[in-house]
Amino acid sequence: MVESMTWIQAIVLGIVQGLTEFLPISSSGHLRIVSEVFFGDDAGASFTAVTQLGTEAAVLVYFARDIARIVMAWFRGLLDAGKRDLDYRMGWYVIIATIPIGVLGFLFKDQIRTGARNLWLIATMLIVFALVIAAAERFGRKQRPIGKLTSRDGISMGLAQCLALVPGVSRSGATTSAGLFLGLEREAAVRFSFLLAIPAVTASGLFSLPDAFEPAGDGLNASGPQLLVATIVAFVLGYASIAWLLKFVVDHSLYWFVGYRIILGAGVLALLATGVVSAT
Repeated sequence: MVESMTWIQAIVLGIVQGLTEFLPISSSGHLRIVSEVFFGDDAGASFTAVTQLGTEAAVLVYFARDIARIVMAWFRGLLDAGKRDLDYRMGWYVIIATIPIGVLGFLFKDQIRTGARNLWLIATMLIVFALVIAAAERFGRKQRPIGKLTSRDGISMGLAQCLALVPGVSRSGATTSAGLFLGLEREAAVRFSFLLAIPAVTASGLFSLPDAFEPAGDGLNASGPQLLVATIVAFVLGYASIAWLLKFVVDHSLYWFVGYRIILGAGVLALLATGVVSAT
């Protein structure tokens, strides 16, 4: 049964989206957990995708100069082979690396919106992928700056981004881990992860707009004004999260997030096992 979302629920979920989108802890997983544990229902994959437009707008604003420089370099490089510098190549890396998640997201859109939102799966992936992030932090050489980014890095991180289609994995966690395994510096991996997410997340949010207003299944149904406010809240907090994370990873490891993911995943598994919350 579809239930109307309250303003408190919309604002709380917007806060959760803004705070968690760029941290390697899975924003979609957090929205699913918070909506089920505190509100007794699912806000839905479409609500998640639409509010992600707010956090992606934060990326566009925060990295506006970088994005403008890359776009202009890409067009210059198309016209003049002698001007094909790192920014030109980075433009191609983002484009090519976005193709896998675009194809898989379209092919498995129904599964992503239904079965993939099972809390047993989300809690398990929080723990399992925490171990992947820990391994990347432990074994990644973290030697190459973003200026040393290669096509192999871009494609590999693009393939890793596909894992984020499963709630609980984390888009930034998957792409940043791939970057660390490839030897990129922590800040370089995080920075390219932000840029890489822009096309996929923006397309997903726009594609999901009709479903957000007319949900097909059970769950919480947000009104247009509620979606707008939640997206604005996500934008403001998302911008702050970007600034904080880029400073944090310079001097701190990702182990902090690993511990949090394991604790949260184990807590949700305990709630499921005792019947406190429903998995679907």
